[in-house]
Amino acid sequence: MEGNTAFYEALTRRDKAADGVFFYAVTSTGVYCRPSCPARNPSAANTAFYPSAAAAEAAGFRPCKRCRPDGAGPEQDKAALVTAACRRIESAEAAVPLAALAAGAGVSAFHFHRIFRAVTGVTPKGYFEALRAKRVRAALGEARSVTEAVYDSGYESSGPFYAGAKARLGMAPAAYAKGGAGERIFAATAPCSLGFVLVARTARGICAIALGDDAAALRADVARQFPLAVVEEAADAALLAQVVALVDGKAEMALPLDIRGTAFQQRVWAALQKIPARRTASYAEIASGLGVQGGARAVAGACAANTLAVAVPCHRVVRGNGDLAGYRWGVGRKRALLAREGGGG
Repeated sequence: MEGNTAFYEALTRRDKAADGVFFYAVTSTGVYCRPSCPARNPSAANTAFYPSAAAAEAAGFRPCKRCRPDGAGPEQDKAALVTAACRRIESAEAAVPLAALAAGAGVSAFHFHRIFRAVTGVTPKGYFEALRAKRVRAALGEARSVTEAVYDSGYESSGPFYAGAKARLGMAPAAYAKGGAGERIFAATAPCSLGFVLVARTARGICAIALGDDAAALRADVARQFPLAVVEEAADAALLAQVVALVDGKAEMALPLDIRGTAFQQRVWAALQKIPARRTASYAEIASGLGVQGGARAVAGACAANTLAVAVPCHRVVRGNGDLAGYRWGVGRKRALLAREGGGG
């Protein structure tokens, strides 16, 4: 095969992205492997490359017993194991003990916990909690009472739910069930170098920073999110000045944030806040840093769900080839933010 140098470099890195692209065989042992095989790297002189497992076997090589290049492979096996566990968690009315999940997968609790987090980005407990919170949000709109919604969603008592309800729902459960009724959201807009910026806050902190071309449209978007909340225009000059300076690249983030989302989204948003100005990272790099195999698409989804423009700098995340990809507030603004920071685009 052509490109032997690039292939050899990929196998020395145990590059999982190269799995399926080529297979390599070791002439001194008669074994062929996937590029990601954890076996000791062979010397370049003893390495041959093939486009498929069948081609390697036709040349007289036998499959490695560690990476099993002739089968689905360990990564696919892990994904299937975790998928089965997720279906079990989703169908259960209460949390499934870690030991039971591990036993069903045929591995130790420690090993299962590590695999589950590597594949999904969250722990089994975190997955169940996010699922249960999702059920509560759906049930609140249909149940006759908050208590009924809480128990129908898998909580054994109301105490644990209420202990973290505001963090999960962004407001009191009863208010959430009524479209934000009784809540006060303070919103203000101001011109900035990228058009207009809107800042919306609750008593807990900033809950939204949005960018757009029309100040009235930005305010209308907040009202649509919580149709029964009281959305007030609040001329908080100091706060607006801070955010405008942040958007215009004249200040660092030092604001109280009210960040809500799923367990995985919050991990991604925390990772984004660690990307320094003048730097970018790819979706795949963020996923790898979180220990999530093949999680670039999930990271992109979390970036798209971010409602805190610039404060949670999803504009610093790009495709693997450096392309800017999408941006909730427009690719043009993403390019302008990166150019201002000196981070490309």
